[in-house]
Amino acid sequence: MNIKTFIFALSLILSPLTALAGGGHGHSHGPALISQSQAESVAAGRVMMLIEQEKIDKNWKSAKASSAEKKMNGNQTEWLVTFKNSQVADSAKDTLYIFLSSTGDYIAANFTGK
Repeated sequence: MNIKTFIFALSLILSPLTALAGGGHGHSHGPALISQSQAESVAAGRVMMLIEQEKIDKNWKSAKASSAEKKMNGNQTEWLVTFKNSQVADSAKDTLYIFLSSTGDYIAANFTGK
């Protein structure tokens, strides 16, 4: 057997091994989706930031998330985390809504939920 035939035969034997390389790559490289408890935690951190930025009153510091639910906004899924504050006299401002992306990025906060 000459050297050319040997190399050709060897390459035929080894080529199926390289054809299978990378066959198990089905995972995403995008950001991971967050759970309900993670959404509540991220939103609570955002409440603290809003207090530090003086966008909401300091009495929101003791407010806890009363709900966290996934909502559709157009074709995007978002988390809507709701905080209730019984220390606020104005009923129009006793509920704070924090909007997060499905991966936990902050979108907005308001008192209307819209």
